[in-house]
Amino acid sequence: MTYFNKDYHPPGTEPGTLVGREVAATAATLHITSIDNGKTIDKQVATPEECREFLHLPATWIQVHGKPDPDVLRRLGEVLELHPLALEDVLNAGQRPKIDVFDDHLFVIMNLPVMDDGRISVHQVSLFCGQHYLVSVHDAPGDLFSRVHKRLLESNGRVSTRGTDYLLYALLDVIIDTAFPVLERFGEELEELETELLDAPTRKTLITIHRTRRELVVLRRMLWPQREVINSLIRDEHPLINAGTYIYLRDCYDHAVQIIELLETYRDMLTSMLDVYLSSISNRTNDVMRVLTIIATIFIPLTFIVGVYGMNFSNNNRSPWAMPELNWYYGYPMIWGVMIVVVIGLLWYFKRKKWF
Repeated sequence: MTYFNKDYHPPGTEPGTLVGREVAATAATLHITSIDNGKTIDKQVATPEECREFLHLPATWIQVHGKPDPDVLRRLGEVLELHPLALEDVLNAGQRPKIDVFDDHLFVIMNLPVMDDGRISVHQVSLFCGQHYLVSVHDAPGDLFSRVHKRLLESNGRVSTRGTDYLLYALLDVIIDTAFPVLERFGEELEELETELLDAPTRKTLITIHRTRRELVVLRRMLWPQREVINSLIRDEHPLINAGTYIYLRDCYDHAVQIIELLETYRDMLTSMLDVYLSSISNRTNDVMRVLTIIATIFIPLTFIVGVYGMNFSNNNRSPWAMPELNWYYGYPMIWGVMIVVVIGLLWYFKRKKWF
């Protein structure tokens, strides 16, 4: 599991300086979607400066898909007058989910869990919300906001008739709801683990339990602050958020709470599974010890009989204390018969007591 793609500034760098530690494999793309009197403008731009001509429109969505170059990010910040510290957090991925309020825009960081070939990767999504613009920056695989983009292009869609604050909610809702398929995968894995645990648990089962539990702990730490981000948008009543948008943000908050509750439930289930596994191992050890104890108990009287007659005190000297059985014609078969009867008797007794 790739928990976080963590970047950071070199020590001693001035705050707000945009320094990239790694060169992106592919250049980030800039896509503009604007609404102007019921008409939608949807195009890809080559430079951040081209975004300037759309800022006078009622609502403009600037999508930056991929890891932006520091120079491109700096130029975009100059066009939109974004705070340098916020731009620094965009470039240095792996930040904690948070919301920062500036004079003329909001800055929101969210973490996005993505399932890819059975492995989880965590991607940072950065959002800038101004009066007439919204900027989204992320490097998650696929087209994360394709459905929101489609709704925005529809003239009768709610997204196209409201401002950037509702668009901010729509993107936050997508980010929050993306966790549900990931948790569904965990639910399926827990069902398989439970079946394996009850049938025939192995050491691999224990390894899977610990791995899944570790992933859930990381997801909880990642998703828990996102609930507080949504709650802050609702509680603080930001000027950029219209009154009609709060009801939708509360619905988004409910989804975030539901996700946290699912994570707590799954974590408790894994804790119970670990206890069941340890109990099953202890029971298996007890079963082995019971079998060994029964075998040892059966051989105790046999060892006693063999030990007694192994002293080999013959009655050749006609001593009254000698062993006359040593000279019996059927002495040897009789000893075997006695030992077989003892074994059968002990097995019958153990079976009656339901010891095996």
